[in-house]
Amino acid sequence: MKKTIIALSFLGTIFTYAQEKTNSPVKEKQIEGVTITKTKKAVEQKADRTIFDFSEQPALNSGSSLEGIKKLPGMVVTDIAGMMYQGKPLQVYMDGRPLNISTNDLTAFLEGMPASSIERMEVVTQPGAEFPATSGGAILNIITSKSAKSYLTATYSGGYRFSDYDKFRNKFNNSIVLNSKNKWFGWQFSAGQTYNESFSSNEMDDVSKGFNDKYARSYFAKAATTFELGMDRLLLNYDFFTSNNDSYNTSEGTANFEYPQKSQNFVTADYINDGKSKNQNYRNEFTATYQKRFNDKSQKLDFKFNYANFRNNFDQNAINTIYIPNTNPVMQPSPAENASTQNAYNMRVDYSQPIKLLEEGKISVGGMYDKLDFETDFMGIENLDYQRQTASMYAELNTKLKKFSFIAGLRAEDYDISGKSLNLDNGKWDDLRAFKKFQLFPNASIQYDIAKSFYFNLNYNRKITLPSTGQLNPNNTTFQNPNVNISGNPNVQPTIFDNFEAKLSAFDYAFISYNVSKVSDQVMMYVEKDGYNISQTNVNISSLTQHSFNIGLPVPLMIFSKPLSEIMKFDFNPDKINFLYFYAGYQFQNIKEITDKKGMWFFNVSGQFILPKGIKFSPTLSYSTKGNYYFFQSTQPIMNRVDLNLSKKFDSDRLTVSLFANDIFNSSRMNFKTVNTPTPIYLNNRWDSRTFGISVNYKIPTRNKLAKVDQNILNTETPKDDNGGVLNQGQ
Repeated sequence: MKKTIIALSFLGTIFTYAQEKTNSPVKEKQIEGVTITKTKKAVEQKADRTIFDFSEQPALNSGSSLEGIKKLPGMVVTDIAGMMYQGKPLQVYMDGRPLNISTNDLTAFLEGMPASSIERMEVVTQPGAEFPATSGGAILNIITSKSAKSYLTATYSGGYRFSDYDKFRNKFNNSIVLNSKNKWFGWQFSAGQTYNESFSSNEMDDVSKGFNDKYARSYFAKAATTFELGMDRLLLNYDFFTSNNDSYNTSEGTANFEYPQKSQNFVTADYINDGKSKNQNYRNEFTATYQKRFNDKSQKLDFKFNYANFRNNFDQNAINTIYIPNTNPVMQPSPAENASTQNAYNMRVDYSQPIKLLEEGKISVGGMYDKLDFETDFMGIENLDYQRQTASMYAELNTKLKKFSFIAGLRAEDYDISGKSLNLDNGKWDDLRAFKKFQLFPNASIQYDIAKSFYFNLNYNRKITLPSTGQLNPNNTTFQNPNVNISGNPNVQPTIFDNFEAKLSAFDYAFISYNVSKVSDQVMMYVEKDGYNISQTNVNISSLTQHSFNIGLPVPLMIFSKPLSEIMKFDFNPDKINFLYFYAGYQFQNIKEITDKKGMWFFNVSGQFILPKGIKFSPTLSYSTKGNYYFFQSTQPIMNRVDLNLSKKFDSDRLTVSLFANDIFNSSRMNFKTVNTPTPIYLNNRWDSRTFGISVNYKIPTRNKLAKVDQNILNTETPKDDNGGVLNQGQ
């Protein structure tokens, strides 16, 4: 035991050594016929973010993006609260730009993007003043680009998986990435498709049971060019995504029906609902960035313009068969035709330069203008017109004194949110609840360097989350039956967060942290029952306090088999050793309206085991205890799955082949009951979570192994990726 404790104290030194071998993207150098290859770190802890590599992790990149996200330690994904990381709600970015979609639209987007198209994911747990205040609790930034090189490169990724429940279902994906660069300009192009057959079944209390058989098809393309203009550069990006999903639905239950129609006479009867729905999404985004550079490389001036358009069309054709006592079955059509259009415009400028303050320092200033227009149609009639404008400015200061590093920032944002909705009952337009306010958002961080690669941080920031268009949409965008109504709420208000964190981190891998957030007007799903009818919408929770405790620890298994003296020789490749990574998190939400308050533990254990013939075995266990989740309490663990992955590299590590099995015990469920209603309402959902498959990733060989690897051309970094050069760990 004593040897184990001593060995763990040297863990950081081991992984610091690993960083020297694994800190950068793959680079090759030919020296007298010998190729030296550097690989990337699987997980990297920084002062304000955690970075997960996807490109070299078969356990993460073998399925869809959503499947990979669910495997990240500390990540919780539910239909109730969306994505949360270590207890913090996430704003989802892609390549440094907010997606501006959520709920069902975000789920469809991430299910339609293969995880193999992702380079890495950054979870920014402490967004500074450079980030929009609308980042809320934290930011998930999905980086999809590769490094541009001075020669043509190509990478192909593909995969096939299947599930076998009531019938055999297929899922496959293909994608390719091309890029090249010369001294004048560089370009990159990626494209891919996914096909996914799946099912889900749900039960809402004792009044409705449903089964959904879904066929999803998605396509994406991303193009980028960068032009070298002396010291400056111009970057142009275009992204396209579309999905076309068909669902065949069957549901049954008991409801109240008007019979005969228009008679004001209601009877209680059983029903069967059969039908088909189609959901189509289209997303186009264009970004132009001009980067002004100076002789001092620490001095930067960036101008960025972004436009994004998102359209959704939802159609439903169904027939209700109603079994009224003492009559023949009655057939009633149940059609729906809903659509929405979203246009988002964003302009921003950012400037930073070093200053002489204490030992070293940097100041950053900037401004942003953001506009969003959102319209919805119901059965061809416009019924929502929503506008949002935000103007902001910020200033942030970084400095360092001996073992202390400091960040202080302030962001000012002015909001003008308004709109109107159509009352379909009387045909009149009603003004939405406006939000026109000027808000200040401070942030501050202190870091103390206890020893090399051993840090203690205290952080505070104030943030806001604006309601997503999915939460605002008053129309149904999922299949519904006679006694279940699902809709958004165009009158929900923004959410204010005051976030506090204390964190102790060591060697980029191990950490322990405590977070507390004071939250006002949290937007949350609300379910209520009236007789045989169930309605689901979104409301604001006036106030709540959320506590989160998290710990992560890697354990190389060699400490149990080798003497400490041999370990300290560092005569090993860290990418070739066996290890386990342990994560545990506790979340507790204190909502005054809830009397039955229970916290929830989350556990994740992932490992790497090197088998004969260079085969890598990567198991992952995710589990959670029962507990409260805002207005809901889980009746079964919301995380309870074991995933297995076997991978091997061929052809000088250019070809990677993986065999995988997800949720091998078929134990994933989402079962909740309400805790804010007089009588609990039970909501149960399951899906074909157990899948088996194969994935391949092939890097087409290049003749020029001495070509220079240049900077990424897609401008995918979120602001402050290097922490301003002051809080950069490992210095």
